[in-house]
Amino acid sequence: MPRTWTDMDDFEAFLDDGGIVEVDDDMPDEYRNAVFAFIEMHANSELMGGLTERDWIPRTPGLRHKMSVLAKTQDEIGHGHLLYMVAADMGIKTRTEMLEDLFAGRSRFHNVFHYKAHTWGDQVAIAFLVDAAALASQQAVFKNCSYGPYRRILKRIISEEGFHMRLGEDRMMRIAEGTETQKQIFQDSLDRWFWPALQLFGPDSKPNDVLLRWHIKSERNEVLRDKWVQKFVPMLHSYGFSVPAPDLSYDDETGKWDVGPIDWEPLKRTLAQGGPDSERRIREARENWERTAWVRAAMEQPDTVGATT
Repeated sequence: MPRTWTDMDDFEAFLDDGGIVEVDDDMPDEYRNAVFAFIEMHANSELMGGLTERDWIPRTPGLRHKMSVLAKTQDEIGHGHLLYMVAADMGIKTRTEMLEDLFAGRSRFHNVFHYKAHTWGDQVAIAFLVDAAALASQQAVFKNCSYGPYRRILKRIISEEGFHMRLGEDRMMRIAEGTETQKQIFQDSLDRWFWPALQLFGPDSKPNDVLLRWHIKSERNEVLRDKWVQKFVPMLHSYGFSVPAPDLSYDDETGKWDVGPIDWEPLKRTLAQGGPDSERRIREARENWERTAWVRAAMEQPDTVGATT
């Protein structure tokens, strides 16, 4: 039976007590809209990330890596459609409306998918750094997510994203044992992708972040970002690569790394669809959507098998 709450205080007390909201519950509009926007952006990001992987299927070196990219592409696009399904059930937009908004540039996706992968080294850096950042963010949501349908679908997504991150780590370690040319290609990729990956977490969370208050997110942005830095800076150093942070420092007392000031302007540009590769990424996705319109139209036609004239 759908649940109702007398007011926002009653609703927030339910959430603070560990309550889980289901799609049929009479949730406050503010909560519904905030959760929907969060899931829609996640869905858009999974789809656009999958399209990035798709671009590299024919250019991936070797059959082993090609099979991995094929599987990862399928995973990412599948994640997107699972999330669109969860978001559509909230009754704000249909799946088609969400996709049309994405392809028209009216809705957002994560900053990292506004950049272009120039080399195979970039694909390794994406799998190693970006997938790890996305996984950390998703795990922080899953940990204490108050919206039941989203939390349940995250369980599957996180299990597959873990494999993507391990794939990136395996590729990075192979390169670390490779030729000087291979190492330089990957170092160049790190120089391009370290900061976008770090900025995926976003600026420090605001004190009144409703996603934290309503138990959609369980960790502040700066906490997640710091954990990522503490893990990947020493790991990159241990494999012989340098971190492209000129103000990077290590505090002997705290035992922690500090990357120095973060320039948030590149992130702001991606949120305004003004990233280095935003226009091409959105245009190609839109053109593909338009080219496949006949498939959707055919699927919507009534079954005529066995019909008589």
